[in-house]
Amino acid sequence: MTVLGQMEAAKAEGRKLLAVLIDPDFGADEKRLALVVQNACMARADLIFVGGSLLTTTAFDRCVQLVKQWSDRPVVLFPGSPAQLSRHADAVLFLSLISGRNPELLIGHHVTAAPTIRALGLEAIPTGYMLVDGGKPTTVSYVSQTVPIPHDKPGIAAATALAGELLGLRTIYMDTGSGADRHVSPEMVAAVRQEVQLPIVIGGGIHTGAQARELCAAGADVLVVGTAFEEDPELMFAMSEAVHG
Repeated sequence: MTVLGQMEAAKAEGRKLLAVLIDPDFGADEKRLALVVQNACMARADLIFVGGSLLTTTAFDRCVQLVKQWSDRPVVLFPGSPAQLSRHADAVLFLSLISGRNPELLIGHHVTAAPTIRALGLEAIPTGYMLVDGGKPTTVSYVSQTVPIPHDKPGIAAATALAGELLGLRTIYMDTGSGADRHVSPEMVAAVRQEVQLPIVIGGGIHTGAQARELCAAGADVLVVGTAFEEDPELMFAMSEAVHG
């Protein structure tokens, strides 16, 4: 089954999925990377995402290769640029930043990346990426040069997600960015859930199992945890219990 097929099947069955987001710069520290992958598998993460808004090393392909080697979970690229592609992954989130108005992130980078994705044989998952205000500037807002959707404007998020669905996108990813002070509000998730039938992925600022449960109850289908897990590995087990429970 494809990765998108797994996400759609889980949604249809009412199952929630947990994804661990790994910083590709971990590839430069293989012992640290191995520990993160091991903890993610022990905590029953369903998916492993690899990617980020900014790379500071050249270890991306090596990182993906090792993650795939050390785990039996689907490895999905969460690319910050066309350079973040690897044949070792199972799939790539083909992200269109529909919350912004930067043409490079709406279609420009896609034109550059498409031939490589086809040549590598990667499953491409058309994803409407929506950046939401997380309480402070983040790397993704700086690099993308876009203004996030206001945290207290669920109607804007719902209309944006609906536009993405009508354009033919297959998933909606709402994110406040790595290291955000707060996550996407349950009210915003619920508003988007009411408008679209697509799998909804939520990332950024999720720090507790209670927050995870609340977001799942509001309509999230996949929760993505990255920075919080790196700071406190035990958190992943609490998140897993909240999502899978």
